[in-house]
Amino acid sequence: MMLSIKKVPTLVSNHQKEEGEESRLNGGGCGRNCLNKCCIQGANLPLYTFNRMNKKVQEKGLVDDEKEPPVAFLESLILGEWEDRMQKGLFRYDVTACETKVSSLFLTFLVLFIHWFRVDKVLQPFDGNKFNFTKVGQEEVLFQFGASEDDETNFFPFAPIDVDDSPSVVAINVSPIEYGHVLLIPRILDCLPQRIDRESFLLALHMAAEAGNPYFRLGYNSLGAFATINHLHFQAYFLAVPFPIEKAPTRRITTTDGGVKISELSNYPVRGLVFEGGNTLIDLSNAVSESCICLQDNNIPYNALISDYGKRIFLLPQCYAEKQALGEVNPELLDTQVNPAVWEISGHMVLKRKHDYEEATEENAWRLLAEVSLSEGRFQEVMAMIFEAIACNVDANESIALSIGEKAADGNQETNATMIPGKQECLVQY
Repeated sequence: MMLSIKKVPTLVSNHQKEEGEESRLNGGGCGRNCLNKCCIQGANLPLYTFNRMNKKVQEKGLVDDEKEPPVAFLESLILGEWEDRMQKGLFRYDVTACETKVSSLFLTFLVLFIHWFRVDKVLQPFDGNKFNFTKVGQEEVLFQFGASEDDETNFFPFAPIDVDDSPSVVAINVSPIEYGHVLLIPRILDCLPQRIDRESFLLALHMAAEAGNPYFRLGYNSLGAFATINHLHFQAYFLAVPFPIEKAPTRRITTTDGGVKISELSNYPVRGLVFEGGNTLIDLSNAVSESCICLQDNNIPYNALISDYGKRIFLLPQCYAEKQALGEVNPELLDTQVNPAVWEISGHMVLKRKHDYEEATEENAWRLLAEVSLSEGRFQEVMAMIFEAIACNVDANESIALSIGEKAADGNQETNATMIPGKQECLVQY
């Protein structure tokens, strides 16, 4: 039996249309200056290149082996280009005018169209007939983003697009949920489906590190976990408050040979893993990407949050869409039309209805997120899969079940220090 649900996704591009409509456009140039073959020949876009040398993970960020950390230019570039697109009227609304409050809860979602979306397959082939990011107008692209050839950070205001070496690009989300909301689209012309690979995840960590701002976060949603476009992409934005998930206590499980510490979230409504540290950025990236690949290959939907300069990643397997398709979610929760993707699970929840925003309570937020989480038993099974996939060695005196399901005999429980002190609050927007 195929499981599917009605989705009410937000448009991420002004050129996004119903499935199949764009396939009826005549060839010979679509006239929209897009990123597809019909328009891209001879095009130029700004280019930001980062130092590809392996970076060491340090307390306050990521630095090159033998160089001082550069002044963060990427943040000003993103926000400057984003503001330029706002002045040009490319966004569907002014997100800075949305009501926002920090309290016990969360957010706002904008409805544009409804279609049926399959949720029982995390891995699905790319379909060029459906909307994908090659159909985005070039005016929505801020810049190309990739590794430099001279191991230096560079910015070129005009750089040709190499169609034979597919560039990664940063584009605006025309339906932003926060200031500076952008999309990172790895190797856009390769038309990769929404699935994590090592190279693309490392690229996302480099972007977090290059931004140099602890309030710049990247998020990833797999298919089946509220990704609405099957073309590989990450979302990112700036929000100058700590997310509730970043302040949740954790319990250490193990440390990999590469120095990556793996912990379990505790006292949080959604069960998940936290990866941090590592001897180098590649060590951290490999541990997380291999875990993501394990989940994908086992058809387990998940979300991932990249936090704290790219030094800390939250991996969150979930089952809400499956429950929704099976009719197992409380109708009151469905009426809110909140799709619990990476931002919602992390504590930034966008609410569609005014009264939901005004009457938001921590209890309601936790009730929704509890429906997202795997059961304790299923979570332990998934943990075992992940640890086997990344060849992680857990202390023989403390089994995986004990590490993630029970408190150790000596009461050893670790609460990670957060970027900013404060209560575990949720952000509410309408």
